[in-house]
Amino acid sequence: MDFSIGELSKQTGVKVPTIRYYENEGLIDTPLRTEGNQRRYREADRDRLRFIRHCRDLGLPMPAIRDLIELSQHPDKPCHEADRIAEKQLASIRERIAHLKRLEAELVRISASCGGNHTVTDCNVLRAFGDHGQCLDTH
Repeated sequence: MDFSIGELSKQTGVKVPTIRYYENEGLIDTPLRTEGNQRRYREADRDRLRFIRHCRDLGLPMPAIRDLIELSQHPDKPCHEADRIAEKQLASIRERIAHLKRLEAELVRISASCGGNHTVTDCNVLRAFGDHGQCLDTH
């Protein structure tokens, strides 16, 4: 079975320009073309796009995805490299969560500092947004 780029997009949830980008980047094989020069993709391309999309949904950067694709081409290799990539992504996500928690705490503090009982001239929220020095934490 083969698919047009539009059909492939619908089945994978990957937009057409992104499919072309992945093709240009070598993440998916260059598709066959019909006599009318229409791209025709195979089930393996669909599976690869689903893999890439899920990796992107998990926040993996393109170099890591490229490494995982390369690794998948060698089924007899040990999978410690895949484990390392997953662990590195987990550490990155945990760092971002910690950063977001610091931002949340600072925004809670800033929001509570004003209460809406002042004029804009005396607004603590506007002052805090305009002066990083008023923050209690580095974020």
